[in-house]
Amino acid sequence: MQHKTNKLLLAGLFSTLLLGGCQVVSVKNQSLNVTIANERDSILSRSKLSEASLNVLAMTGREAKTCTEDPEKCVDELKQIPQIQDEQRLSAASELYLAKAIALENSAECKTSILTKHTSEEHQKVQKDKYNKCLDQQLYMLDKSIRYSYAYMFKTKRGPQDRIFDNRQVQIRDFYNQGIAKLVSSYSARFQPTEVARQITAGQSTYSIDYSHYPELKGRKIEQLMSTYSLNFSGLRSITRRDGFGSEFLVVLPDEAPKSGGKAKYIVDPAAYKYPQGLNPNIHQARYLAATLTAEPESASSVDEILNHSAFQIKAYDPYKYEQLTVGGKEYPLAANFSAPYGLWLAQNNLGKSAYLSLIDRDEQLTMPHLYMLEPYNPNKKVIVLVHGLASSPEAWVRLTNDIMGDAVLREHYQVWQVFYSTNMPIMESRFQIHTILTQAFGQVKNSTPAKNDAVLIGHSMGGIIARLLVSNADTTPQALKMMNSRQLNRYKGVAVVKQRLVMKDVPNFSRAIFLAAPHRGTEFADRWFTKAARKIIKLPGAFLSAVADVLTQEEDLKDLFKEIDLGLIQNGPSDLSHRSKFIALTEDIQPKKGMKYHSIIGNATGSDDPDIISDDIVPYKSAHLDGAISEKILKGGHSIQETPEAVLELRRILRLHLMDLGLYKP
Repeated sequence: MQHKTNKLLLAGLFSTLLLGGCQVVSVKNQSLNVTIANERDSILSRSKLSEASLNVLAMTGREAKTCTEDPEKCVDELKQIPQIQDEQRLSAASELYLAKAIALENSAECKTSILTKHTSEEHQKVQKDKYNKCLDQQLYMLDKSIRYSYAYMFKTKRGPQDRIFDNRQVQIRDFYNQGIAKLVSSYSARFQPTEVARQITAGQSTYSIDYSHYPELKGRKIEQLMSTYSLNFSGLRSITRRDGFGSEFLVVLPDEAPKSGGKAKYIVDPAAYKYPQGLNPNIHQARYLAATLTAEPESASSVDEILNHSAFQIKAYDPYKYEQLTVGGKEYPLAANFSAPYGLWLAQNNLGKSAYLSLIDRDEQLTMPHLYMLEPYNPNKKVIVLVHGLASSPEAWVRLTNDIMGDAVLREHYQVWQVFYSTNMPIMESRFQIHTILTQAFGQVKNSTPAKNDAVLIGHSMGGIIARLLVSNADTTPQALKMMNSRQLNRYKGVAVVKQRLVMKDVPNFSRAIFLAAPHRGTEFADRWFTKAARKIIKLPGAFLSAVADVLTQEEDLKDLFKEIDLGLIQNGPSDLSHRSKFIALTEDIQPKKGMKYHSIIGNATGSDDPDIISDDIVPYKSAHLDGAISEKILKGGHSIQETPEAVLELRRILRLHLMDLGLYKP
């Protein structure tokens, strides 16, 4: 019995020793992505707080769930613990308030789905009250998060420059940026203003909006301030951004272009036409603008004032004009998203669809050419004008335009204008109309500004032919008259609008041109059976034919004019591209004016080096080649060569060369 008792005592003692010596800490390998995620993830990228905030709460014994449900109480408790440093307290508070704002955003009460119309008036009022109360709470939490983020970054013992390698500082900057983005959008959802207000209220706080760093917006009506963080553009291969301080936005201005209210009028003599207010409504100023917003206290004498008392100011910056901003007497890089406005413009306008519909005369709004400025006009930047090809649109230039925005040198020195025109029109007519709209656009530019001169013209395919004729001087009248039969001579000879089109003068604002896959001498591709069939479907705009008939004669039947299509000089654009067309015979020998610098970029889909064989499958080398070009680059690829990375690199090289020749840039 005694022996058994001793055994039991020994067993108990052994168990006690085992329990007392139980290993608390063990080690094992974990994946690198897990380690990095633990260091960098936060409430913005997962459904729980960052490790840094959780560590602060662990020091106090507070539960994360309790704190995120009631951040106000939790933050007050953190203030009572002297061992928690100011950086830890401010950063944790910023995330707690933001976490609560995100939870409210995702709650049923803050979603518009609760505002159903299929209920009684009383029930609708109850739901509306819940919705507004939820958004008011969210605005309050976002205001607090912004304040604590700002205090952490600029009012602690260490400044931003002292924490340059801290993951925590990057997290707090993200909280700050997202706080501003959500504050603006939540205010809009709560109060639904018809235009962007000059002040935003959040709880007891007031955020006034200051446009002094964005002169183009001062005094302007603004339709919407849209955060770019949640925008995803499937057609853009890359998003051009600049890292820095501030929340990335785009500004949407109202569409002030006059509505036609029906079929668009075709203007045969646009240079002499009296437009309302004297301005061509088809010259479009940028509606979608890149902007960067910051939120700063109007007074920042103490941390307590920033957190609880000071009114804040939202400052809007033009990221094209400002690369840095000053906060607290020190300069910091300014963040920006340059691609978002361009992407939204393309998405909203659906230009590709309009291009194809115009070929069969089904897009009545594209009867006349349009010119789009992609950023607010800047008198100190050189202008690049892009002219697309057959059945195409400004979407053809997505890669180049996006790369120009992404290249700091090109972005600093150039602004992009895009021409959009109906490619079913006779090429001679398109050249005349585009010449006029460009002349009118440059006519709005003051003579003493850099934007007035040394612009660059870039054209692809049919747009390349038009570009060549826009920088040339030629009187084709004698040759054109020889091509006409007696009936056509009687109709056209001596008519002023005909002479306007046959006598070509260059646009003097250009000093360099680039032609991509341009069929200067036409192409036999336009004469193949399937292309001929398509040419029969493609129609000249009825508005154009009616307007021409009205000018030529008031008495003759319009059917007589239709009979001359494809027999004389009046042909649709695709027919003009035939190497046998009268248009090509009339224009193939016209060279750019003397002194004009020009370049050719040509596609080669054959694998051959023989000039007699090289072709991009549509345009042969012999048609795309131009004597006198400063450079000629033959690249592997098909007709849409402008979309290839190699072509974009060559275009960027030429654009930098242009700046070097003007003394504006040194590599």
